[in-house]
This record gives sequence, C-alpha cells and structure tokens, in this order.
Amino acid sequence: MNTHKVSNIHGEQGGARLKLVVFIIIFGAILYAGYLYVPVAVDAYYFKDAMQNMVNQATAEGSSTSWVRDQLVKSERDYHVPPEAVITPSVEEKRIKVRVQFTRPISFPGYTYNYDFDYTVQSSTFLTK
Repeated sequence: MNTHKVSNIHGEQGGARLKLVVFIIIFGAILYAGYLYVPVAVDAYYFKDAMQNMVNQATAEGSSTSWVRDQLVKSERDYHVPPEAVITPSVEEKRIKVRVQFTRPISFPGYTYNYDFDYTVQSSTFLTK
C-alpha cells in the first residue's frame, strides 16, 4: 500500500510542474505583449498631449491651421507617428481643431495587432481674431 502512495505523489508532482511551466509560458507571453504594446501606447499618449499644446499655442499666437499641421508633421518622428498619418486641422466655433488618424502595426509572433489612433483636440481658448 505504501508503494501506491509513493507513485501517486510523483504523479502529483509532475502535474504541479506542468502547471508551473504552463503558467510561466502564459506569464511570459503577457509580459512580451506588454513589452511590445506599452511603448506604442505611451507614444500615443504623449502625441495627444503635443497635439493639445500645438492647438493652444497656435490659438494664443494667432497662427493658422497650416502652422499646426506643419508642427505636427515635424514632430511625427519624435512620437513614432507613421508618415502616412492623416492630419486634418480646421477652425470651428472660433477654436482651432485638429484630428489625427493613423494605424501603427505591432507584430507579435504569428499575429500583427493594428493600433488605431484616431484623436481630435481643440484649443482651450478662443481665437482672438
């Protein structure tokens, strides 16, 4: 009867090891996905802030919508914005407004996730013109 218990213990230890290996693989995959995704999300967050600053600065200085567009195009490299991004500035209700749209692919092994960026900001102050 003792030998049966000993062999059962080895089977349980093997099951625990398998669960640990599966957990480590899943946890590693989640960490790797975060490692690839987080920098893209952080770039998008900072680009949104830059967009807001540009429209506020343009309004305060009386700059045109083309100036806003030019400044955002110049800053694309800093935030890893693809060159084919669609930047649409406009003036609505005496405020400068800009919409930026692009897709940035994030390649995982065997799968590519498309991070879609579509964000609109408007100046927080009214045009003085």
